[in-house]
Amino acid sequence: MNFNFSENQTLIAETISDFSKREIRPYFMEWDESQLFPIDIMKKLGELGMLGVLVPTKYGGSNLNYNDYVVIISELAKVCGSIALSVAAHNSLCVGHILKCGSEDQKNKWLPKLCSGEHLGAWALTETGTGSDALNMSTVAVKNGDKWILNGTKNWITHGISSDVVVVLARTGDLGDSHGISAFIVDRNNPGLKAGKKENKLGMRASETAEVILENCEVSESDIIGLQGDGFIQAMKVLDGGRISIAALALGISKGAYAASLKYSKERKQFGKNISSFQAISFKLADMFSEIEASELLIYRACELIMKNNSVTKESAMAKYYSSEACVQIATEAVQIFGGYGYTKDFPVEKFYRDSKLCTIGEGTSEIQKIVISKNLI
Repeated sequence: MNFNFSENQTLIAETISDFSKREIRPYFMEWDESQLFPIDIMKKLGELGMLGVLVPTKYGGSNLNYNDYVVIISELAKVCGSIALSVAAHNSLCVGHILKCGSEDQKNKWLPKLCSGEHLGAWALTETGTGSDALNMSTVAVKNGDKWILNGTKNWITHGISSDVVVVLARTGDLGDSHGISAFIVDRNNPGLKAGKKENKLGMRASETAEVILENCEVSESDIIGLQGDGFIQAMKVLDGGRISIAALALGISKGAYAASLKYSKERKQFGKNISSFQAISFKLADMFSEIEASELLIYRACELIMKNNSVTKESAMAKYYSSEACVQIATEAVQIFGGYGYTKDFPVEKFYRDSKLCTIGEGTSEIQKIVISKNLI
């Protein structure tokens, strides 16, 4: 495994860093305070090719690889976890599902606009009563002639209000049947698709999270992704890549918190010395840096496997589990290094701290990752 950035990855990192300094850093706290989702930023990222990162050029994508993708998400997350989360959810979930499992007609119809930023994507799996227990979802799709009628409510959906395209997982068979769920592409203009409550969140506040309500939502047979009953199996494959996304998100937040802490520790003086000279602080920095390096090793190991079309279920779960838990610890220590100032909104570590926790919950909790890992071991 080669851990040196390629020339292309260096260029990507510089591009995202410059974009973030110019378009995100001056405004991210304003967005966070008001819970404003900056759709215009997503469109600009689409123009840069960041909303179809892994999609082949024939569908309007950038045709980059997973290593490149990790660089993009982590560089964004160094500045604002919310924007990085939205980019990750759009790429890995909605776009990823259509790319991995859709027909040629579906790819040609939906991917070009999703890649360009003209359309924003959402992925609707989770419900109020079925977070980790997706096989017992309440949303159902019933066949009516050559149409399907969808009814139910999804929640915790990134871009649940602002998305133009929603991939919806609905039950077409018995409760608990892994072959009883199907995936449907639903256009926002469909009168049966409505936006519900927007969540008021602890962190990631500029990334929109809301309910998606389906009321006699009529879709055609051509809107099923793959075969009827394959939705759950497809979702598990999509989540393999999605977990790399969240690991990259956690990595970026960790790097941002560490960089801020290192800088502050060299500037802050107590007892006539920079606090970085005190062992209590320097050991925290050593731990933070080591956790970041270990996270990167796990993430790029998962990337190597997925790019070779090998099974990555265990490795992506390990990368997501380790990186997200490390992220929370690193962000916590960052606040501690800043002391009282770390508890204020005048410094960035307060936001890194709030944003970090989502990484241990989204796209499978840490507990679910341990189930996935242990099953693969046993």
